[in-house]
Amino acid sequence: MAHEARSAALRELFAPLVGALGYKFTPDQELADFLLEQEAVLEETKGAPYCPCQVRTHRREHDMTIVCPCIPYHRAHFDAMRRCWCGLFVHRDVTDPGDLPQIAASELGIEG
Repeated sequence: MAHEARSAALRELFAPLVGALGYKFTPDQELADFLLEQEAVLEETKGAPYCPCQVRTHRREHDMTIVCPCIPYHRAHFDAMRRCWCGLFVHRDVTDPGDLPQIAASELGIEG
């Protein structure tokens, strides 16, 4: 895996940041590994570890809100879902992330 080392480095970098926000990596290790690898690819090709599930607009102000971990920019939305959009991070008390819904911000009355 070409991006394995960078994926591991991102895991170490992100863990304390998301922990301070009340989140942790998903217990689904296969999903976490896949998403971290995709972020490593995006970082190499696009310059930052963008969320692999969000669309870049090429407007810096917007695109900076989808650089992982993007929890601070979307806190109300992610707290309502108890996970981040792609599912890499879940609330600290989540044990079964497969049961967590993915809800559009507009459905929650939150500006996305």
